[in-house]
Amino acid sequence: METNRNQRAEANDENKAKDVPEGYKEIEPQKANEVVVQKEFKRRHESDEDDSVSSDSNRVTNIHRNVRTTENKSRTIWERIFIGLSYFLVIIFFPFSLIVCLVVLQEYQRAVVLRLGRLRPGGAKGPGLMFIVPCVDQYQKVDLRTTSLDVPPQDILTKDSVTVSVDAVVYYRINNPLDVVLQVIDPATCCRLLAMTTLRNVTGLYMLIELVSAKKALSRKIKSMLDQTGATDPWGIRIERVEITDILMPESLQRAMAVEQEARREAMAKVAAANGERDAVKALKEAADIMESNPIALQLRYLQTLNTICNDQTEAIVFPLPIDILAKVMK
Repeated sequence: METNRNQRAEANDENKAKDVPEGYKEIEPQKANEVVVQKEFKRRHESDEDDSVSSDSNRVTNIHRNVRTTENKSRTIWERIFIGLSYFLVIIFFPFSLIVCLVVLQEYQRAVVLRLGRLRPGGAKGPGLMFIVPCVDQYQKVDLRTTSLDVPPQDILTKDSVTVSVDAVVYYRINNPLDVVLQVIDPATCCRLLAMTTLRNVTGLYMLIELVSAKKALSRKIKSMLDQTGATDPWGIRIERVEITDILMPESLQRAMAVEQEARREAMAKVAAANGERDAVKALKEAADIMESNPIALQLRYLQTLNTICNDQTEAIVFPLPIDILAKVMK
């Protein structure tokens, strides 16, 4: 009996091992599922061709979606009747019906088509010519080009308790048209509010001098934080760049900073003037020592001074008089 039980247990273990995908035989089932989800999620992020992927509810990526799609489920009899009647009307009014049935999509456009409220299989349509059925098909065009978004000025209290206003610009593009249409109502407003919140959270951690002198580093910090959180991934949006355009300060703070900088420059000018006087005194002392050791140098300097004074337009008359003679007269 014990031998039979052991054989049954081994058979069950072998069956469980066969059910687990290859490469995960030594991992528990729950951990194996987590690894599969992580690999699939990473593959989806590394791929840039998500505009044609269906958002079927049985896909792993649909775990993070709020709206589960039902394009692969069978249609009811009433839906089939309405679709058949629509095709019948298209055939009756042919070729005039082609005016409303044919839609041209540009290279940068995709269309999400809903038939009687359900997503059509095959994902987003386009580019090129697309055929829709009147009365049962509704479509929405999505532009895949990069779009700029102005972030309103945000009043932020810095780390050193200074209130400033920060302006920023966000550049984003649509990565998955299906999620943009089905998972979020207004993607532009959502991106703007998310950028505003992230901007306030990040800039509040820095001092004023750091904000003014390191705009590019701050922009990269905001971009990396948005990428790490992955808040826009369920919306099908990829934020490409964040730029801080301007940092506005109150007028009183600007005047105080201007006065401080002016006082600092005046102090530096006075220090420079004092250093110049000191250097000049040192140079004069060295010149006096040289002249004292050589009397001819003093005579040459005297003649050079006379040459400078006696130019063509002067009316002064200079009589050179040796100082030794005056010294004898004084005695």
